[in-house]
Amino acid sequence: MADQKKRLDSNVAGNFYVDATCINCDTCRQLAPASFEEVGDFSAVTSQPTDEVPLHQAYQALLACPVGSIGTEQSEPVRMQEAMASFPLHLGDGVYYCGFNSEKSFGANSFFIEHPDGNWLIDSPRYLKHLVETFERKGGLSHIFLTHKDDVAEVDKYAAHFGAKRIIHRGDLEAAPDAEWIIEEVESSQVLPQFQIIPVPGHTAGSMALLYNNTYLFTGDHLWWDSKQQMLRAPSQLVWRKRVLLDSLQKLLDYRFEWVLAGHGDRARLSAEAMQSQLQALIERRQPARMSP
Repeated sequence: MADQKKRLDSNVAGNFYVDATCINCDTCRQLAPASFEEVGDFSAVTSQPTDEVPLHQAYQALLACPVGSIGTEQSEPVRMQEAMASFPLHLGDGVYYCGFNSEKSFGANSFFIEHPDGNWLIDSPRYLKHLVETFERKGGLSHIFLTHKDDVAEVDKYAAHFGAKRIIHRGDLEAAPDAEWIIEEVESSQVLPQFQIIPVPGHTAGSMALLYNNTYLFTGDHLWWDSKQQMLRAPSQLVWRKRVLLDSLQKLLDYRFEWVLAGHGDRARLSAEAMQSQLQALIERRQPARMSP
């Protein structure tokens, strides 16, 4: 819970604020970009929300913050309840952003796919009664796909409650040694209709992407959308092997997708053609500088 005594000076005056416990994970800036911005090493409220939509988004950000660093001088219980009820956020085609990001994954995003043959969780949010009950109403969880070792959070609790199969690559197995489904391949595999697993080592040895319905690409920390620069980005720090990461980016050119749904970094929807162009531009920017003849 946020502490007014730790309120950052970078916040503008008003009801909402960020305190000094902020870990600068970007969650609030994704959910409520009209109110929150990065200021120095933290997020801060740079515009107090007054209209309905920004207020709703600010309360969503407050709830999703993994460390509870967002607070209000005066809470509005009805708006808080409305924000709670909005999670998971429906993105389309039975795909949801879970909200309630976990400190154990440094605030990574997680996602839920509602599917008639069994629902999937992609990485793990906090283990909360609200989410558990929501997943139960939608038929439970059959699979939990782990994009890489950093974002497992409270996956074991969800797996135990729902009897779900945890999926992880052998390269990152130390994060979930009891996983029921271990991916060994280095090439992509169509594991179920509409679900394609694509190993994308680079950030970690066992990083994977999940392509759903040739539309939604869940990328973990391999690829994300930079909303300020309006471009795709990939990690340049905390990388297992940079050359391998570049090869993995190149691999994604073989697939059609319209959404990038990342663990860290913003999500984006573009046409499949625009997404291909963005990915090609990213690869070209990341190519090692060539020597002049």
